Amino acid sequence: MAEESAPLERDQSQQSTLIKQMAYEVGFDLAGIAPAVSPEGYHRFLDWLDQGYAGEMSYLERRKDVYEHPQTVMGSVRSVLMLALNYRTDEPPSLSGTQARISRYAWGNDDYHNVIRKKLKELSKRIREHLPDCETRGVVDTAPLLERDFAQLAGLGWIGKNTLLLSKTEGSWFFLAGMLLSYELEYDTPHQTSHCGTCTRCLDACPTDAFIEAGILDARKCISYLTIELRDQPIPGELRAGMQEWMFGCDVCQDVCPWNHKAPFSHEPAFRPDERFTPLDAVELLSLDKTAFEERFRSTPMSRPRRAGLLRNAAIVLGNLGDSSAVPALLKALHDSEAMIRGAAAWALGNLGDEAVFALLNQRLAVEVESDVIQELKQAMTEIKNRSE
Repeated sequence: MAEESAPLERDQSQQSTLIKQMAYEVGFDLAGIAPAVSPEGYHRFLDWLDQGYAGEMSYLERRKDVYEHPQTVMGSVRSVLMLALNYRTDEPPSLSGTQARISRYAWGNDDYHNVIRKKLKELSKRIREHLPDCETRGVVDTAPLLERDFAQLAGLGWIGKNTLLLSKTEGSWFFLAGMLLSYELEYDTPHQTSHCGTCTRCLDACPTDAFIEAGILDARKCISYLTIELRDQPIPGELRAGMQEWMFGCDVCQDVCPWNHKAPFSHEPAFRPDERFTPLDAVELLSLDKTAFEERFRSTPMSRPRRAGLLRNAAIVLGNLGDSSAVPALLKALHDSEAMIRGAAAWALGNLGDEAVFALLNQRLAVEVESDVIQELKQAMTEIKNRSE
């Protein structure tokens, strides 16, 4: 029996090596293969949902059962090829005036989903040319797959205290993707050891104290969630100051991680910083109407919070920056058609305004019809009044 299985094992080993080589050839930076099993972290994921830490990301709750096994994504799956694509680029520029900070992953001129899907399509083509009867399905982070669990199972790295996958060679500056395969292959050795040690820099540096404990994130307090996923309602008042200069996403827990300090830079041209996006002037952003917003951000990650969400973020950043040159733009935003933008502008003016601004807020209060905005206007006027006393 052992003699019969030896050629099969050699064949599986050769196929695995070849498939990973194909992944590197199409541009991925890490590749490993895991068995198609129920991920170890599935029940932790369910507990996380039960605690309410997903906030308004209701799609996770709706699809929670599908995450239990990759067979729910592709019934014939036997192996999961996990892949990583580095997006680390030049260090963040120093901000000045009314400029806002954007998460590094959004600096390029194309949405990373588009970049990765092109690579997955090419990889699938190569695999099927070599193995014509192998079924494949490429997945990015829109598919119901617990990518970090499978990446750890495939030996790519370990899940850090900031909940991100960490690699000794790449740090955490990478996107994860996967390729589901109907072939049984030789699997890589799972990454069993955490290399975070006693370090708690990521936990200590979080501006909004979003980590419940090491490895557990309350997304409702995470700046990335607040500025990207929470796109249809105001950001809670107690978290706005913690946003600091972050208008889209947040990199703080990655910036402070020692494993990222020596991580290599990305070779992907689409991720190179585009001067249209980094840095962004928050005052300029407030001037964009719907058409201008769509023209500027279409097919980029910054389209996700939509105009109302991104301009809401811009107003909050201006309130945090404390630059009085932003007052005219914020006063104009008080009359925006989107209530969420009006409310955020009122909050910012409460931080920046003087008696003249107080009078203009009072004028707006007389005609405002949205209850949330009325409350923001009243609170802003109270802030200005308290400062003048």
